[in-house]
Amino acid sequence: MTVFEDLESQVRSYCRNWPVVFDTAKGSRLTDVDGNSYLDFFGGAGALNYGHNPDELKPALIDYLTRDGITHGLDMYTVAKGEFLTAFEDIILRPRNLDYKVQFPGPTGANAVEAALKLARKITGNEAMINFTNAFHGMTLGALSVTGNSMKRGGAGIPLVHSTPMPFDNYFEGKFPDFLWFEKVLDDSGSSLNDPAAVIVETVQGEGGLNPARVEWLQGLRELCTRKGILMIVDDVQMGCGRTGPFFSFEAAGIQPDIVTISKSISGYGLPMALVLIKPELDQWGAGEHNGTFRGNNPAFVTATKTLQTWWTDDAFEKQTIRKGEKIEEAFNAIVSETSPTVECFQKGRGMARGIQFQQDGLAEEVAAKAFEQHRLLLETAGPQDQVLKLLPPLTTSDDELDEGLAIIAESVRTVTGS
Repeated sequence: MTVFEDLESQVRSYCRNWPVVFDTAKGSRLTDVDGNSYLDFFGGAGALNYGHNPDELKPALIDYLTRDGITHGLDMYTVAKGEFLTAFEDIILRPRNLDYKVQFPGPTGANAVEAALKLARKITGNEAMINFTNAFHGMTLGALSVTGNSMKRGGAGIPLVHSTPMPFDNYFEGKFPDFLWFEKVLDDSGSSLNDPAAVIVETVQGEGGLNPARVEWLQGLRELCTRKGILMIVDDVQMGCGRTGPFFSFEAAGIQPDIVTISKSISGYGLPMALVLIKPELDQWGAGEHNGTFRGNNPAFVTATKTLQTWWTDDAFEKQTIRKGEKIEEAFNAIVSETSPTVECFQKGRGMARGIQFQQDGLAEEVAAKAFEQHRLLLETAGPQDQVLKLLPPLTTSDDELDEGLAIIAESVRTVTGS
């Protein structure tokens, strides 16, 4: 690992927690250069919903490359892009009665967020944005301005302006009515709140600590935005593509955002790709007004199309994800019940985005470290103090693999907490 330490920037992070050199990966497992196998409950931070190198997608990708299909095409028309758009409309949008234009920004979630913020400002003529406590939307300057974490915001090096945080669902633990402060400052000409262009929200805050918004809260936010003429942006970068069960995480609330950002698992293969979904009347871009050299990743279009055709033509995959999420929840509740007499903790999340929050500083990180060092299980932490043990396993993880990983977590919690 000397080459990494000698040449790679100090900014590297995940490799510090997992200091081995990985070589191959398949399904829910990675293998290092020494042949050791690791169970992956990290899932590329949500970019590998269908696992590593899925057999269902690999032949289509190999065939495309073998026949010299277009790899780099900016926003030119290509067969691969056309097939993806057709599949996305037929399999995802039309069955859900959703009407969106599809924009291909740069291929990351932050690119999609930047485009969404920029478009909302163009449409409304307003500069201000409303974000939420503990939100995370990316590490570029616009995305950071609507992100809550102080450490991440501090890296910007300049003031992050034109955004105002509002309390996310249950921020005050039910002590105040939903949107009490939000509505008050919107209606008070003395509040100093600038007219907002949009609200940007995650239905489940991933990096912020697996904080799920109630269906009623999301519905209330949609109603408030409509009533006040504020655009609603849902950031579905981490929680979309089936992570919570439905393809879009906002489906359970029965709402239709004005703009939706998608990335991470949209390609199905871990290839860089992002989308901004825009209600047709809001598609007010001028030609080339927002662009990027890599806004047309054609190999990703190929695997994305095959992903939709393989897993999303009916509701079987969604039901399996919900069932597996309930399995994780049951196991976590058992861990919490066993641990709480010694250390206060509770489980949280939705679908197959789950976590255990420990009230004692450092415990989540210790559990994740123990699981890796003793059992070769990859886990990450989340929350402003890394107080949440976070699970984002591939949605295709088998029941046996789930049982294996959940048993490791239970054992690691016992070891760390002495429960």
